[in-house]
Amino acid sequence: MFGCITRKFRVHVADPPADVKAAYAKYAGTSGSEMSAEQLVRFLVEFQGEEVCSVSDADRIIHNVLDRRQHPTKSTRQGLTLDDFFHFLLFDDLNGPIRSQVHHDMTAPLQHYFIYTGHNSYLTGNQLSSECSSIPIIKALQRGVRVIELDLWPNSAKDEVHVLHGRTLTTPVSLIKCLKAIKEYAFVKSPYPVVITLEDHLTADLQAKVAEMVTQTFGEMLYYPESRSLEEFPSPEALKYRIILSTKPPKEYLESQPPRERVNGSQTERYSSDEAGLGKESEDQTAEPDPDDKNDTDQDDDDSDGYESKSCQLGPPQYKHLIAIHAGKPKKGLREALRGGIDKVERLSMSEKELQRAATYYGTDLVRFTQKNLLRIYPKGIRVTSSNFKPLIAWMHGAQMVAFNMQGYGKSLRLMHGMFRSNGGCGYVKKPDFLMFKGPNNEVFDPKTVLLVKKTLKVRVYMGDGWSLDFSPKHFDTYSPPDFYTKVYIVGVPADSSKKKTRVIEDDWAPVWNEEFTFPLTVPELALLRIEVREHDKTEKDDFGGQICLPVSELRPGIRAVPLCDEKGEKYKSVKLLMRFQFV
Repeated sequence: MFGCITRKFRVHVADPPADVKAAYAKYAGTSGSEMSAEQLVRFLVEFQGEEVCSVSDADRIIHNVLDRRQHPTKSTRQGLTLDDFFHFLLFDDLNGPIRSQVHHDMTAPLQHYFIYTGHNSYLTGNQLSSECSSIPIIKALQRGVRVIELDLWPNSAKDEVHVLHGRTLTTPVSLIKCLKAIKEYAFVKSPYPVVITLEDHLTADLQAKVAEMVTQTFGEMLYYPESRSLEEFPSPEALKYRIILSTKPPKEYLESQPPRERVNGSQTERYSSDEAGLGKESEDQTAEPDPDDKNDTDQDDDDSDGYESKSCQLGPPQYKHLIAIHAGKPKKGLREALRGGIDKVERLSMSEKELQRAATYYGTDLVRFTQKNLLRIYPKGIRVTSSNFKPLIAWMHGAQMVAFNMQGYGKSLRLMHGMFRSNGGCGYVKKPDFLMFKGPNNEVFDPKTVLLVKKTLKVRVYMGDGWSLDFSPKHFDTYSPPDFYTKVYIVGVPADSSKKKTRVIEDDWAPVWNEEFTFPLTVPELALLRIEVREHDKTEKDDFGGQICLPVSELRPGIRAVPLCDEKGEKYKSVKLLMRFQFV
């Protein structure tokens, strides 16, 4: 018994894997005991596949490593020993699996990008009774989210604007508080534009108040076109540090409403509802109804306002003018809207269930539509716990705005985090060319077509480290060290999806697996590498030991330090894996 109790404190330092020793011997040579800056450059370029690396870059790396290791002779050292070299490979900020800078072309129109999009961005928890707050908005912007959704409703006196999930028990937050939070945090993570999608349930006078609040809060940050609507979307580069509003313009909504009466002095006049200035983005009307799906209703996209207009005055033109990205409503059904030619670019929205139906019956029309316009997909209404759907089907069809509940932690949100680690985490990811361009016969990409293997990814999982620093000795097992194993997934088009698993390493805080897995990929541009470490438990559910999701198209070849995150996507301080990525 006493031997078992003391085992949990036994933490050994793993030796460098054989591949690390071989790489050091190859590039450092056998004549000396240190790897020079010139030799490190050769390793980085030839073995790690770095495109640009100078001797001065390598020299800075060497001094950085020596400083961190607090080497007693660092002032006289000019190179790395094998142990120094091994530790350099384990520093994820110096040797991470993906690039940390923006490197995609940012000069294409907005529809050429996947955009990091939130759903009901003000909710702190579930969709029915949680608190509304500016804090989730701030957290989303700090993570790099570029599309914030606000549901606008009048207060009980109908003289102020609240943000809340309508017809639920969610407690409201004031619109001005949300706007101020957006202004303060919009560009802390990324300089590229923030789109605010408005779910508008307001009267004309409150729309005027919104226009005033928006213009006073954002000032010159606010972007809106000189003409009534855009004929082509600008690029993220052209819209740096700008705020953009997107909703259905009031007139579009009201043209379909029946005439009402208004009293003007002693005269009674008939007037059409497009004069009233009411507006609401009724997104559940963007797809054809499914008579067999009675549960697929989305409360925040209900088409009825639930109250009468308070004001009889005309809708303020400045409010309409501030809407840069118009949210449209198909007048003859979604399929006709996708196939028909339109002069002005716009944004359409549909639920995840509607997307599934559209993908089944006319997927190529979706792809063709998104080559010019924006498509937003939101969670179906029955996801009251703020869960999310699998985003790959939306990305496969070119949907730019896949709206997620950022508080809905789970596997789907991890995939979203993974996709938007791309391109330096700036919130805009350039879509693959095959989704944006037509073929010689005007054909577009068909997501149903099974393609040939384009490239093969080899993943070697060498070892893990850092749990003894980030977790208590008794976190996994009370009387013994943990028993770790690693699961490696490819999530992508159906033909590419795959799952592998290492063996369990028993009683070791620094497990060494040294196992390699091979993944043939037909559409590597849309593939995500999901990694999860578990601690094996013979009697209960295996414990969580860390996870991360990485875009395959962004993986840097070579031996890399892969940092792991907790279940909410927050990076651990020390926990990481040492892995190797190769494309063949």
